[in-house]
Amino acid sequence: MIIVSFFRLGQVKNLVLLLLAFSVSMRPVCSQTKSESNQSELIGKALTEIVNDGRSPGMIAAIISAEGVTAAASAGVRKAGSGIAFTTMDVVHLGSCTKAMTAAMIGTLVAEGKLKWNTKLVDVFPELKGIIHPDYNTVTLWQLLTHSAGVPANPTDWDAYGKDEIKERRLAILKVNLKSPAAFTPGEHHYSNFGYMIAGCMAERIVGLSWESLMQKRLFDPLGMTSAGFGIPGNPAQIDQPWGHGRYGDNWRPSLSYDPEAIGPAGEVHCNIQDWAKFLSLWLTGKNAIIDSTILNKLAQPLGFYAGGWGVSEQPWAKGKVLSHNGSNGIWYATVAVAPKLNRAYVVVTNSREFGSTEDICRNMLSKLIRMDQN
Repeated sequence: MIIVSFFRLGQVKNLVLLLLAFSVSMRPVCSQTKSESNQSELIGKALTEIVNDGRSPGMIAAIISAEGVTAAASAGVRKAGSGIAFTTMDVVHLGSCTKAMTAAMIGTLVAEGKLKWNTKLVDVFPELKGIIHPDYNTVTLWQLLTHSAGVPANPTDWDAYGKDEIKERRLAILKVNLKSPAAFTPGEHHYSNFGYMIAGCMAERIVGLSWESLMQKRLFDPLGMTSAGFGIPGNPAQIDQPWGHGRYGDNWRPSLSYDPEAIGPAGEVHCNIQDWAKFLSLWLTGKNAIIDSTILNKLAQPLGFYAGGWGVSEQPWAKGKVLSHNGSNGIWYATVAVAPKLNRAYVVVTNSREFGSTEDICRNMLSKLIRMDQN
């Protein structure tokens, strides 16, 4: 399976491809069957071993189906040294796993005819002609969502125009950073957080609301994702939710660093696992009241290996297509895989990030979830 990763440390972001294997299942944890309870215990033991070995301050993992979380467990603490447990109801940072949510929200606009997949950037912002480089005059919405628009991975400064209202700030960043020739050949895959911000700008202009408001009204509220929000989880003056952590020598150091608001469409959603499951269930159910199946199918149709917010591959164990993604803001790490034909999704999140090891830990934990579920 292809897992697509979003990593952020300072201004550095990279695309990382990891090959994995896993599956999916959903139902509220409180209504677990005996076998599902046993799965939760096994998940808990595996996570506890990781935490006790010092490889993460806190972790959560779950198996999901169309009905909800069927098995889940957590281990470790919200903040290193606090002694406050990381629970299965805690809010976690999704990093670039946000991209699938942004693409889905934009899909609702396409379904209503407000946008089309082939809508050009300059169709939405005609005033940009003569301002941005001509290379970008033919860039389409679908190219932006599939990382094939030729735009840079990131703008030169995500913090620019900080005093502007968020919609105007994103548009100003867009204008300045698209004046130069295309960074890459349009049509070729080059992972771009900036591209997702631009797609968010298109949605903002068409509707007149910020990406944050659009996500709330078109995705979170209809799905009942009451824990969903943006940026770091919880109150930074408290330990009401997990903190992120960076590795310093042999110790995990709690951190409240966060990404600039402008990067939101590329990777700034947080929510608890139960609410994430509500979103993932869109690809596990035959019908839903939020997004038409034709839109969902389009979002899972890759250009190369990447579709609308998902890395896509065909896997024998999944009896077909697997949708996957990783995400990190440098102090959190999240990974997800969805196997629609098995009615299963698997998620693993840690409130820490150590480059070179955390991705392996989460990949191995996902493989364990799959084996538990398929045995």
